[in-house]
Amino acid sequence: MPNSEEIAYWNDEAGSRWAAFQERIDHVFAPLGLAGLASAALQPAESVLDIGCGCGATLLELASAVGARGGVVGIDVSRSMLAVAEQRAQALGLANVGFLLADASTYAFGEDAFDVAFSRFGVMFFDDPVGAFANVRRSLRADGRLVFVCWRDLAANPWFHVPLEAVRPHVAAQPKPDPEAPGPLAFADPNRVRGILAQAGFEDVQFKAFDVKLVLGLRTSACELLSQIGIAARLLGEADDRARADAVVALDRVLRAHETNGDVVLGAGVWIVSARCSRPRRFRSR
Repeated sequence: MPNSEEIAYWNDEAGSRWAAFQERIDHVFAPLGLAGLASAALQPAESVLDIGCGCGATLLELASAVGARGGVVGIDVSRSMLAVAEQRAQALGLANVGFLLADASTYAFGEDAFDVAFSRFGVMFFDDPVGAFANVRRSLRADGRLVFVCWRDLAANPWFHVPLEAVRPHVAAQPKPDPEAPGPLAFADPNRVRGILAQAGFEDVQFKAFDVKLVLGLRTSACELLSQIGIAARLLGEADDRARADAVVALDRVLRAHETNGDVVLGAGVWIVSARCSRPRRFRSR
């Protein structure tokens, strides 16, 4: 089954943790989602696919941007996160949204279903990224476009590497990760991403670097959040209780050096990637 490991991961404790921390995560990641939405330049009445919509933060913004005459379909593999997104949409009385508990890499959307495919951190986890984006491409109209936000490399993301280096001495040694394996940093290399999208039927691929300071709140709150989500949290999930406790103490100590006006602030760097559907080539007959 494609993406079976990621689907299992996001339907286990990870999905439940992201659902539980939804409000805090929305606050921290808001600048990144809004930057991606600005690049999408959505128009009223457009139809949008939100890939990996999670708990619905970007879906709600997309629905507002396209208005009542437009529509947004959010798709995610995590049952717990999608349930939160549905509850939020219902609470707002939104009639222009729909939800799919499914894998965007294989789901049969139908052809010409959307004007835009959008994602904030939902596309880096595909086992077969070329096949996944080709499937998304089939769902787009001939003049459709793709916009997504993905993480740049580890060096550009203190919000990843600061907690990672703090907890790493306290957990079992990990093999060097495959940079192209599904995961948060899988799309850090623009050349790789450009090749994937070209093979999947996209052209005019553009990369815009966007840097921001993520405000994680008070140190105790930041420590709790970083021990539950992100790369360091994945390592902690494999540690025993003693190792985990020691790692969290070390994380708290390291975060002291990153406090500004009472809040922990860590830098983050993303790519905002945009592309449009390739047009069929016309060959002139002799």
